[in-house]
Amino acid sequence: MSDVVSQDQTPSFEKTWGSSTSSGYCSEEDSDSELEQYFTARTSFFRKPKQEKVEEKDEVTESKKQELSLSDIQQKVKEYNAQINSNLFMSLNKDGTYTGFIKVHLKLVRPVSVPPPRKGTASQGPANGKKGASIKRRTSFYLPKDTSKHLHISSRTRAKEVIQALLKKFTVIDNPAKFALFERTERHEQVYLRKLSDDECPLYLRLCAGPNEKVLSLVLKENETGEVNWDAFSMPELQNFLRILKREEEEHVKQIMQRYTLARERIREALVGSNPG
Repeated sequence: MSDVVSQDQTPSFEKTWGSSTSSGYCSEEDSDSELEQYFTARTSFFRKPKQEKVEEKDEVTESKKQELSLSDIQQKVKEYNAQINSNLFMSLNKDGTYTGFIKVHLKLVRPVSVPPPRKGTASQGPANGKKGASIKRRTSFYLPKDTSKHLHISSRTRAKEVIQALLKKFTVIDNPAKFALFERTERHEQVYLRKLSDDECPLYLRLCAGPNEKVLSLVLKENETGEVNWDAFSMPELQNFLRILKREEEEHVKQIMQRYTLARERIREALVGSNPG
């Protein structure tokens, strides 16, 4: 991980510890080992993704990795730097390795967990009636929309190390296995996503594609396996999910009952109005 250096390009965000939120749920119930505060930036746990102009779908492609000679790397680095309009150049080392910047877009659907602020993290008193026990805290929330981060990495830096560096930069304490790095490309007005293997080197892909993000961009997403891997979540997270689902269920039931009550009243009014005499 020593090869990975982040460069702040994204506005910072606060870890809020209030008793309520304006657009989501806040849970402060005690659990066996942790006190979880859960904030959502949306009103629904199952958020509907916005439709894009082009269809986004996964595509399994052949590995693009091929052996490049030192002269090939020198030429590609030279061509890459010639297209750069900023100071985010690539540098070639004597041993044939090279370093440079990649930009990763964070497109996360589910919330992430971060540790609590340092202030007030001292013992909050006995937990579960056990004297001297402290309550751990964490905050879970959605990352801001269109969050991105520049990382300075080596040609030897692997995808899994990039994921770890991103989580560390945002102080995310979730298991890195929950996330995956994707290669996003556009061809024939279609958008394709390819999941990178843990050992693929993102800077190599960036070098081969050039700096144009329309040709290739890197995206951090949840590591989807077809279904949500609930075993990857901690007990407090699962308990908060259940509380959120219960509240949403109650809200939906309330709305349905109101609709049927209103329909019933209108039918009765219509019956009264249709009675002869």
